[in-house]
Amino acid sequence: MYVPASFVPDEPSVRELLARHGAADLVTATPDGLIATMLPFVHDHDAGTLRGHLARNNDQWRRPVLGEAMVIVRGPDAYISPSWYASKAEHGRVVPTWNYVTAHVYGRLVVHDDPEWVERLLHDLTNLHEAGRAQPWSVEDAPPKFVAGQLRAIVGIEVVITRIEAKFKLSQNRQAADIDGVVAGLTAEGDDIAAAAVRQARPA
Repeated sequence: MYVPASFVPDEPSVRELLARHGAADLVTATPDGLIATMLPFVHDHDAGTLRGHLARNNDQWRRPVLGEAMVIVRGPDAYISPSWYASKAEHGRVVPTWNYVTAHVYGRLVVHDDPEWVERLLHDLTNLHEAGRAQPWSVEDAPPKFVAGQLRAIVGIEVVITRIEAKFKLSQNRQAADIDGVVAGLTAEGDDIAAAAVRQARPA
């Protein structure tokens, strides 16, 4: 990944992204070409892994992996209009761009065709995404026989992380007045999440 110095995130920011991202793309190179599947992961920082599951009928888990697997994790992203920049009025030398937060997580793919491992994963995934809800759902809310059937239909996967390349492109390379304009523009369009990301990444 090409990462200019302005867009290199600190380690705590990357850890936060991995802990709270939405679904990500698992990409593997196989003898038959590239395969990708979008799915949620749980990041275990201490173990250095991402854990998730695939449908048993999804052949990706059966295909030999050439080299490392890659998981593409995303945070907020948004179109940035040059009309938001104060520098547009000064000299006009501005163009549109896209702000985004992403991490490419590389590692060894391990398959866990084990109902107990997968059930632990389902609890972890559920607890992660149900946290903070007024009436959180839990795996125990479903009938045991139903859960057992669901477990038979999926296979656990784990990416043992070897390296992470992350990029937080959030207008850090613009002058202060332009950053103010980006925050105001995103807020006016109702994209409070992207606006907050720009504010948080603002150079000191």
